Amino acid sequence: MAEGGLAYGAVEDGALLVRDGRLAWVGPRAELPAHDAERTQRLGGRWVTPGLIDCHTHLVFGGNRSHEFERRLAGVPYEQIAREGGGIVSTMTATRAADEDALVASALHRLRGLTDSGVTTVEIKSGYGLDADNELKMLRAARRVGVEGRVRVSTSFLGLHALPPEHRQNRTAYLDLMIDQVLPAAHAQGLVDMVDAYCEPIAFTADEIARLFERARDLGLPVKLHADQLSNGGGGSLAAAHGALSADHVEHVDEAGVVAMAAAGTVAVLLPGAYLMLRETTPPPIDLFRRHGVRMAVATDCNPGTSPVASLTAALNLACVQFRLTPEEALTGATRHAAAALGLSSEIGTLEPGKVADIAVWNVERPAELCYWLGAPLLHQRWVGGYPK
Repeated sequence: MAEGGLAYGAVEDGALLVRDGRLAWVGPRAELPAHDAERTQRLGGRWVTPGLIDCHTHLVFGGNRSHEFERRLAGVPYEQIAREGGGIVSTMTATRAADEDALVASALHRLRGLTDSGVTTVEIKSGYGLDADNELKMLRAARRVGVEGRVRVSTSFLGLHALPPEHRQNRTAYLDLMIDQVLPAAHAQGLVDMVDAYCEPIAFTADEIARLFERARDLGLPVKLHADQLSNGGGGSLAAAHGALSADHVEHVDEAGVVAMAAAGTVAVLLPGAYLMLRETTPPPIDLFRRHGVRMAVATDCNPGTSPVASLTAALNLACVQFRLTPEEALTGATRHAAAALGLSSEIGTLEPGKVADIAVWNVERPAELCYWLGAPLLHQRWVGGYPK
């Protein structure tokens, strides 16, 4: 039992056995079974957690939007910036102009902030290419980030992120392109693990997204949804109706949506970085999530416009301070529940025999420090698949 009565699933004076990249045994060191070890590493009483999981990022993109940051600070709403050709469309232009190598290089630079904060798995979305060649380019870059950055990557196809300028007069043609051509091509090339969409008045409607999700189902791909971030558009209920792994943002989800998410097992992914940067005033309904048993994950939403956050431990701090999560809830949200949001609960997210040996070792005296410090270098060591990275 950890100090203060919070369990955190803690094992005092514990030990781990790793075999072939997976955890073979976990428990008190006094009960360690007989074994022949090729290598033994003593951790000096440090805290050990599962490797952290950033289950919502837009890590691959061209350029940045610091000029829009200045405009928002001057009081210009994000919706206005988007309608004037900024926002996602601005990043689309920069992403299209960048070649694959440039996208990989810039993403690896940002990834360093995540891995330095204990991340061993990161979800990366497309959605800034918004045409066939550039959406596929983004997904290829995301796969390369996993290999070159020595991190586990799950990819999400986010073709329905914004309507590009060339299709403003013909939404149907764009939907046909993304749903009937680009998504099947990405799937055939092994580039996509999940399908995501942005459900807001400035983005795509429930009916448009339902068509995308039906194609995803036909391809055997799970779905996620940017839901109820700026308004209550029924996103939580829509995600639940399609059995989505997660509904993300969810600041404005109503109780009917929360109930539907609970029944479907859909995880609420909280993104406090975007909440902070957009200076929002309506937090997600944390008490409703607790009351109805909806699992809450926490992620960075690392992106160039609304959440330039490249530290998952910083996001944990913000989730506690802004949304009033407990440190135990926040840490669970970046491990066990984040794994569920990616459909990877059987592989990662907890330290259990049989799971992949993705491990973070911390220079802290108690686990609450992972949510307490804002920007402190707390990581001692990171293991991915049983190997130090």
